[in-house]
Amino acid sequence: MRIYSISVFFLAVAIFLACFTGAAAHAQERDLSLSNYKLGSGDVITVQVLGEEDLRRANIRLSDAATISYPILGEIRLLGKTVSELEVLIRDGLKGRYLLNPQVTVTINEYRQFYVNGEVQKVGGIPYVPGLTVLKAITMAGGFKERASKEKIFIIRENDSSQKPQLVRLTDIVNPGDILTVEQSFF
Repeated sequence: MRIYSISVFFLAVAIFLACFTGAAAHAQERDLSLSNYKLGSGDVITVQVLGEEDLRRANIRLSDAATISYPILGEIRLLGKTVSELEVLIRDGLKGRYLLNPQVTVTINEYRQFYVNGEVQKVGGIPYVPGLTVLKAITMAGGFKERASKEKIFIIRENDSSQKPQLVRLTDIVNPGDILTVEQSFF
């Protein structure tokens, strides 16, 4: 009996470690996707150039066309650019014309909203936070209504040109600009 208990204990530890490692890898995978995050209308960013306070622009909300006006460079179109691409664009634009070796940093202060509708307590736009899953998004929308289906949840991805709803699980990732719809359950 004692050998059986020890075996069960080690099996439980092994299962726990496998789950924990998988969850950590999944979380890391989500964080890595933020390095590929594409800027869009509604994002709020800050641009800084090391040692150049007059070139600092804080809390710039991207316009509907996802553009900003920046000193020396004028209007810059950011739609679909990553933070790294924007840093390079500004650095290259300032280099030689205005500065010898500009050190540019762009940070995202606020991500654009995602949207939830259907059988949730509060429908509408909600500020995005990194690492957001479908379940977390629904929780931010006040949770499921009594007749909500936990299996019939659809998402329209902002970057999907077909704009067709896709069936998602509660553990799937939600991105800024996405639209979640929770359908009604028949039972």
